[in-house]
Amino acid sequence: MKQLIAGAALALMSLTGTAMAEDYPDRPVMMMVSYGAGGATDFQARIVTMTAGNEDALGMPIAIINKPGAGGRVGWNWFATQADNDGYTLAAYNVPHFIAQSIKGGVSYSTDSFEPIANWGADPAVFVVAKDSPFNSMADVVAYATENPGKLTFSGAGLFVGHHIAALQIEKASGVKMAYIPTKGGGAAAMKAVIAGEVLGGVNNLSDAFRAREAGNVKILGVADLERSAFLPDVPTMMEQGLDVDNSSVNFRGVMVPKGTPQEVIDRLAATVPEMFANGRVAKKMKAGGSPMHIMTREEVKEMWAQRQATLEELLQGL
Repeated sequence: MKQLIAGAALALMSLTGTAMAEDYPDRPVMMMVSYGAGGATDFQARIVTMTAGNEDALGMPIAIINKPGAGGRVGWNWFATQADNDGYTLAAYNVPHFIAQSIKGGVSYSTDSFEPIANWGADPAVFVVAKDSPFNSMADVVAYATENPGKLTFSGAGLFVGHHIAALQIEKASGVKMAYIPTKGGGAAAMKAVIAGEVLGGVNNLSDAFRAREAGNVKILGVADLERSAFLPDVPTMMEQGLDVDNSSVNFRGVMVPKGTPQEVIDRLAATVPEMFANGRVAKKMKAGGSPMHIMTREEVKEMWAQRQATLEELLQGL
């Protein structure tokens, strides 16, 4: 009798899971972004989710909710500890940001707190200065910092985000001390500080910098990646300019759910979201905004997270 009851219970659970997958989603979905409105993550998240309501996607819209603060810590702490795990609360992830922060400690999350769904982009860090700055190359920046130790102020989106990691690498590679200033409000606020002349320079996302340069507000002096970007073919990499700065700060962005989300829901999202990112309208808008796309499946993201965890543990020890 007990075996019959156990078998019936398993069958019921299986049917319930199947029904959940078929019905999901039956109402709008929310996606939390850990940075302020107008920055690269927010800008891109709104583009890549714009077709969510289509019948060939989720069939329900995704609403973006911003929870900025402390370089993403406020939003991701909330997501790891308070967000519902029913599939109706998603979050944008930024790597290396949340992984580096978990390694340094003082947060309530790690890669074990979340389940990746899919990746939409890979945005390198770049060094920017105001359009009227006397600096025209990374050599100019390093020369000033050498002559004025600690006085070269430059902004970024927070501590142990991609911007900060690139900043630490630039300092180590140049052998000079600079004054990195984390700003509240993410990349948008960090860029405004550069344009307004509140700092001498800044490390920011390529996509934010691309739009700012198109508007005639900044110069971009170097890219923290292994190769030049197709969006900025005239801007040399840090390595081309003699600075040993690799691609460790490249900002991977994608979608995740909290641990404990039903597997049926994870499977549904994992099958649908990459196709949503691949939509032609999405690709066109991302390209127009200078936002590099790099679509990865759930399994590819899991592998990327593991690789970045190992790389960052080693890198942060050395910095």
